[in-house]
Order: sequence, then C-alpha cells, then structure tokens
Amino acid sequence: MISTRRWRTVRVPVARDVRQLVVQPVHAHLPAPPRPAPHIQPPPWPKPPHRVAGPITRLSRLHVSYLQQAPRIIAGLATVMGLLTLVDVLMPDERGRVHAITGLLPVPATSAATAVTAVAGFLLLRVAAGLRMRKRIAWRGAVVITAVLAVAHVLKGHKIGEAAIALALLALLLTARSRFTAKADPVSRWFAARLLFELVAVAVLYGMATLYLYPHRVVGDPSWWARLREVAYALVGADGPVAVRGERFGDILHATLLAFGLVTVVVVVLVALRPSEPVAQLSQDDEQRLRSLLARHGNRDSLGYFALRRDKTLAWSPTGKSAIAYRVVHGVALASGDPIGDPEAWPGAMTSFRRLVEDYGWTAAVIGCSELGATVFKRECDLAAIELGDEAVVDVDTFTLDGRQMRGVRQACTRIERCGYSVRIRRTKDIDRDEFADVLRVASMWRGAAVERGYSMALSRLGDAADEDCVVVTAYQDGELRGVLHFVPWGCDGLSLDLMRRDRCADNGLNELMIVELIKAGPGLGVRRVSLNFALFRDVLERGQKVGAGPILRAWRGLLLFASRWWQIESLYRFNLKFRPEWEPRFLSYPATRDLPRIAIAALEAEAFLIRPRLFKQICRRT
Repeated sequence: MISTRRWRTVRVPVARDVRQLVVQPVHAHLPAPPRPAPHIQPPPWPKPPHRVAGPITRLSRLHVSYLQQAPRIIAGLATVMGLLTLVDVLMPDERGRVHAITGLLPVPATSAATAVTAVAGFLLLRVAAGLRMRKRIAWRGAVVITAVLAVAHVLKGHKIGEAAIALALLALLLTARSRFTAKADPVSRWFAARLLFELVAVAVLYGMATLYLYPHRVVGDPSWWARLREVAYALVGADGPVAVRGERFGDILHATLLAFGLVTVVVVVLVALRPSEPVAQLSQDDEQRLRSLLARHGNRDSLGYFALRRDKTLAWSPTGKSAIAYRVVHGVALASGDPIGDPEAWPGAMTSFRRLVEDYGWTAAVIGCSELGATVFKRECDLAAIELGDEAVVDVDTFTLDGRQMRGVRQACTRIERCGYSVRIRRTKDIDRDEFADVLRVASMWRGAAVERGYSMALSRLGDAADEDCVVVTAYQDGELRGVLHFVPWGCDGLSLDLMRRDRCADNGLNELMIVELIKAGPGLGVRRVSLNFALFRDVLERGQKVGAGPILRAWRGLLLFASRWWQIESLYRFNLKFRPEWEPRFLSYPATRDLPRIAIAALEAEAFLIRPRLFKQICRRT
C-alpha cells in the first residue's frame, strides 16, 4: 500500500542561538468528515461468545474452536438425523422403527406413524438449514425436537443408540446457544401465528361438520366437547373418545384430519423459519450522500452509478466515506459492484455489511465486483470468488474504424447511413420534457419483457430529474424514432451503457451505428472511455473454441451455447467483440459452494429473469 504520509521540515530549538533541522513525518489527511447520521451507524459488535476469561489453555482453545464451528457441526448432525429419519420411513426393512413409534403413541395405524415420521424428518432438514444460518428460532425448534426424540427413545429402552445421538445433539445445542443469535423476521413470525390459527380453525370446522352432518356414522350421541376432542386427537393421528361406524368412514375422517395437521405444521414451520426480506429503499439522504461519494470516487468503478437504484439499501462505513449497496432476495444479501467511496474505507463498509448479514442470518453475496473488490471481500468477509465474465470497455482516444478487424462495423455503419438514419447525442438535461416523454413511451413499447430487467448493471429508470448528466443516444429514420441508447456517468470522463433498445423493424446494424457515433462524439462530451455490455463467461466462450481445449471446457462452452437460445450469452459476447474492447474481469463473491444455487436463484430474480407471481407474493406477504 502506498503511504499517504508527507514530509516537512521543522525547526526545533536545541540550545541558545542554535537551530537544527529535523525531518519529521506527518499524516496528510482530509478535513474531518461529517458525523454520520444515527440510522446508518452500524450496530455495536457483540462480544464474541467464544472469548474465555483467564489464562489461555489447551482446553480454552478447544472451546473457542468448537464455538466457532458449532453452527456447522450442529446443522450437519441435524441434517444427518433428518435424512436417517426419512430413510427409516422409505426403506421397508426399517419399518420396525415406525412400529415402535406406534407402540409409544396412541396412533391407530402404522401409516399415520409413517406420515408423522416423514414430516418430522423433513422438518429436521429445514431446521438444520436455519441452524446453519444461526437462527434463534431454529435453535429453539431443534431443542424441542431433539428432547422429544431423546425421551421417546429412552422410554422404549432398546433404542439406546438413537437416544444417545439425540442427547448428544441436545447437549451441543445447549452448550452453543450463544452462537445462535440471528433474528427472526417479525413479519414472518406473526404471519406464521396467523396461519396456524386459520389452518387449525379450518381443520376443526371440517371435522366438526363431518361428525354432525353424518350422525348415523357416530355411535351414540356424544357431546360437542367429545366431538371437539375427537377432532383434536385426529389432527395428530390419534384415536379420540368418539366411536364411528364403518371402517372406511373412520379412515377417511382420520386421514384427512391428519393431513390437515401435518400440512399445518409444515407450512407454519416453513414460514416461521424463512429469512427476513425487508423492502429495499434508498432514502433521499442516502442518495445525496452517495452522489457526493460518486463525485469524488466515481472513476473507480463503471458500475458505481447503478448503486443509485432506488430498490437498494446502503450499508455505510462508520466514517461515512464508503458504502455498499445491496438488496435482500430469498435470504441472500445481494450486493452489486465494488463498494462506493474511498478504498481505504472499504473495510469499514464491509464490516457493517457483515454485521447486518450475521444479525439477520442472511447469505452474503456480491455480483459483478472487480478483482480489487473481490480481493478485499475475501480478506474482510471471507468470501470466495469466481470469475463471472468480462466487461467490455472501449478507449475513446484509440478507437478507430480503420483496419480489417473493424470492417464489419464499418460496413454496417455505412449501410445504415445510406438507409437514411441519423443519430443525435445529448445529455438528459438538454432534452425537452415533451420529447423525452415520447422517447419513454416508444422505448416502453419496444421492451420485450413485461418488467424492466436488470439489477447490478442497470438503473431501471429514464428521464429522472436527478440523472441530468446521463447521455441519451437516439436514432431517427425519416423523422421517426428507431433506436435509443442510455448511458450513465462513469466518473467525470466515462460512460456506462444502461439501456439498449430499437424498433424491431429497424435495419440490422443500427446499434453499431449509435455506439460508433457516441464514441466519435466522446471528446466533445469530455468522455474518454465507454463501458459496453457485460459478457457472461467470456473466457469460456473464447478458449472453448480454440484448438487444444479440453473436454470439460468444450462441454461447458456447449452448455453456454445451449443456454444462449433463451438468454443473450453468446450474442452479447459477439456484439462486444466487434468494437475490439479491453476486457475487465468481473467476479461473483460467495461464502461457500453449497450457497451457489441459492445465490444464482436470488441473482436471477433480482435481474428479473425469474419473477414471482403477484398472487404468490401477496399470499406469502412478500413485496
């Protein structure tokens, strides 16, 4: 790291009429930054639960190591227990365990016990996922489940091994309780309680109605209280005080009520354990402070301006000199690009981001960060990195249409110009509002998807008064709008492509013409570099077609070409390659390999490639 110290000469009096020149280092610093607002101050870091008072001994070191790894160990044991429970149910040779449960509980048939055991195994797997994220509510559920299993095995007597495993897991849970501090989603907690009441009410109404609507199937004339107890017992798969005539009627009644009970338990547990997903919103104060950081440090990252999306939240450093923009999707705190601000303040913003992730049990992920950002995220947040693709950056000063390699672009531009196309390049503030309204209307008609796609490399808005420095490129043919490009500022001397749309009836090569005209107009706009589209897995597409490529690389490239039938993977790479850009690698930072599928789903939904139905979001209380 380059030191920021400067040297100055100071005169120090040593004796009378004697002066000595002494060289002393002093720190060059900026004026003290304004004190950050209270709402962005990160919460105080909790005292690590693994600190042990007194002298450090071998036993204390083992205790510290155990507490650090306790969530993973306990989650792994819970997963094993859940899988073994499901195996016991599915394998015919292991049905003896189910029969043992039927002997312990007043269950009328082994099929009911099988269903209960299968649901218990499934819930153990779900609870294990919550334990891995250090969820407090998952810890409580695991304590109850393991305690019940241990007591059941002890009462049976001959299941000493299973009882020992359950007791061992219970002991681990109790000794490591301080590690499970992640907060539950308050919305999900109350929603789960409401679901429990509603589903149980529906089940009780169904059971009571069945018993009253078929009186000839009921033995005697039991009271309403006896009928209610019968329904309650049937919800857990047990026999109640009411006797019924007809084996088929009794089986149907008890089976449907047991199904109601199991579905209720599964739904309530899944809702209660789901991660919090707060509504991301960029406040006006945060937006103004972020614009100030971009004005000073916006040259560092071409994706910096996209942090101004208003569906993101900011995690600020304690000094307010850096921030990380993120959004929570499916329990994944998905950040995009590098932190905004002074790189020396990045660790502070990453610490605040990490505290939020640990406080709520989220999974941290960063999409589209640079090599420097991935390195710092690895050091500060222990996030591994994988190259996601490359960003195409065109240098305005060195760009030229001359040469054989640029013949395709040169011919396309010449052909489009002969067809009567003209291009206008203006800042947003220089476009009349009425004209811009027409541009927005036509661009919306050209949009292929029902929703605006993009998250990490898209602003998802046009014509906002706060984005007056954005550049709009419009193409016309005989006075009719045919194409639109929208670029956001990249510092004070760059532009980053945000949106590219054209009329489906326009001639091929229109986008090439608009980009070339923008690059030509770059010096007049004070632009020296232009960031184009992002090429996903560019290195694989390029090296996979070369002679000597291995079978794995060729297979990976073939999979990408197959996916290109639905997503623009190869086509964007080929389009960017036309302009002979410089390739800047972009990375995906993630905690562990097992989290990659979940992160991929969250990223696809954030980019609007996967869309949750509106009705589903309303039912699940998700926005």
